[in-house]
Amino acid sequence: MKTLILGLGNPILGDDGVGFRAIQSLKAKSSGQDITTLESSASGLGLLDLLIGYDKAIIIDAIQTKDGNIGEVYRLEVSQLNVTRHAASPHDVNLATALELGKRLNLALPQEISIIAIEIPSTYTFTEECSPDVEKAIPLAVDMALAILTEE
Repeated sequence: MKTLILGLGNPILGDDGVGFRAIQSLKAKSSGQDITTLESSASGLGLLDLLIGYDKAIIIDAIQTKDGNIGEVYRLEVSQLNVTRHAASPHDVNLATALELGKRLNLALPQEISIIAIEIPSTYTFTEECSPDVEKAIPLAVDMALAILTEE
């Protein structure tokens, strides 16, 4: 099974770079000829190009929820995300909407997509460091990704 582990975010916006940091940690632990680890700042429709051709995908990214605790790690499925039918531009398309469009276009997207999201306080702090609570969550996200890899 061809698998992609994709870390998303922006590594110069502090906690928003948590997906990049998780992938850096995963690279040494998830070696295999059918496993690709990749970091990207892509979003919206740009994610489709990255996902095409894989059977399984694990996406690691930052999240901000209404009542979340900083550093909390969530495992989400695509069905839990909101699809929106309104976007001001193609850059404004969220992951769920991009995947829905990809299905409608019959793109060869993964049949299985898991999302690992780490609760962060801010996406607007210019730094290359994560806050302490978010930094502590990275090993938990890595372990969760490794566990997903072994699921059948």
